Amino acid sequence: MTNPAPPAAPASTRERLLDAAAELFYREGVGVGIDALCRRAGVSKRSMYQLFDSKDEVVAASLERSAPAYQAFLLPPDDDRPPRARILHVFERLEESATMPDYRGCPFVAAAVEVKSPGHPAALVARRSKDALTAFFRGEAERAGVKDPALLARQLTVAFDGAGAQAVVQARGLDGLAVATAAALLDAAGLHG
Repeated sequence: MTNPAPPAAPASTRERLLDAAAELFYREGVGVGIDALCRRAGVSKRSMYQLFDSKDEVVAASLERSAPAYQAFLLPPDDDRPPRARILHVFERLEESATMPDYRGCPFVAAAVEVKSPGHPAALVARRSKDALTAFFRGEAERAGVKDPALLARQLTVAFDGAGAQAVVQARGLDGLAVATAAALLDAAGLHG
């Protein structure tokens, strides 16, 4: 007989707040009130304010916490595929996401657009996330020997964000449009198979 696994430790108040924030802010936007957030997390407002100075900090912390999982979903694993295939992997994952009924676009773009201020803590987290995606594209473009890897990386990021916005606005999947757009950019940059 094997020993049963010990029960998982209950989520901390901070974890419950950040989980609720990530879910609510993605689904309903960062305008969700503190009362709704605390109710969803099962914590008091007092507890929230003991952990965070403001709702702005909660928004930023929830984005920061979700960034590694989002990147792990989008980016390919370290493997020996050629740069083109690794870049297109990101767009394939975007296409896959856009078919989900609860898809609301990139959570980082959504938050940055809602908070408006480029200096808002959530906008800073969003910028770091977008910079990381652009850096991935640039690294792959450099590995492929593209003439202007920085420009291609920025173009791919614009295509990624635009495709995500298109899926949200049209409320439907991308039907290969994101992958085809990325492939056209790669072709134009001379990054073939």
